[in-house]
Amino acid sequence: AMSAVADSPLIEEHPADGVVLLRIHRPEVLNALNLALRRALAEAFRRLDADGSVRVIVLAGSARAFCAGADLGEYVDATPIDLLQRRHDLLWGAIAACRKPVIAAVRGHALGGGCELALHADLILAGRSARFGQPEVKVGIMPGGGATQRLTRALGKHGAMKLLLLGEPIDADTAARIGLVAEVLDDEAVEARALAMAQQLCELPAVALRLIKESVLMAMETPLSAGLEYERNAFQTAFASPDKHEGMRARLDKRPARFNQD
Repeated sequence: AMSAVADSPLIEEHPADGVVLLRIHRPEVLNALNLALRRALAEAFRRLDADGSVRVIVLAGSARAFCAGADLGEYVDATPIDLLQRRHDLLWGAIAACRKPVIAAVRGHALGGGCELALHADLILAGRSARFGQPEVKVGIMPGGGATQRLTRALGKHGAMKLLLLGEPIDADTAARIGLVAEVLDDEAVEARALAMAQQLCELPAVALRLIKESVLMAMETPLSAGLEYERNAFQTAFASPDKHEGMRARLDKRPARFNQD
């Protein structure tokens, strides 16, 4: 089942219980990010984050491009005040604030804002055709959707500098080697793998997954001592969940656990 508004830049599919697949659909421009698409993504992430029936979000594009970056037509004559008024911070922030696991299924180009979009996911699965990069420097600017911060935290200073300063893309195997990508698959297997992984996550305790995601993201924000304190508090919170009793009891009774049963 899928719902698509005519000419919508984002198609929402419901491939399995608890799983929503958001498909970027601007085929004529290799899924480039324009303001309409950014707003659609922000709106979808806010709504799905609040929807209790949704457990995992998969983000995908098409065979040729996950997302080929910003739509330069919207930028070529833009002034700093234009950018200020577009409030990209709020649009990116809606994706970053999602408390549920997000899986990016990447085939083809994931460049510029498209690479930054993938960096917002918790798990990136890449087809062999995937190309990741931050080519902003080649059009006279720099990344503005978090790449200087998220890539540096993901790869370290020198790995990030190479991508950011030279603007050259890397292939899927390189992305996996440097820790950007969780798995590399044949292109035709990427989305099936993303959905299988999403269904695996649906069967795991939602509260524990949320606490893990929040704790890992906190590691990016804080010194070690504060992060460890955050983890300790989250760990204690996990003990309030019925899933904790079910999971441990099931292990002791040597039977499969049934999580997320209220």
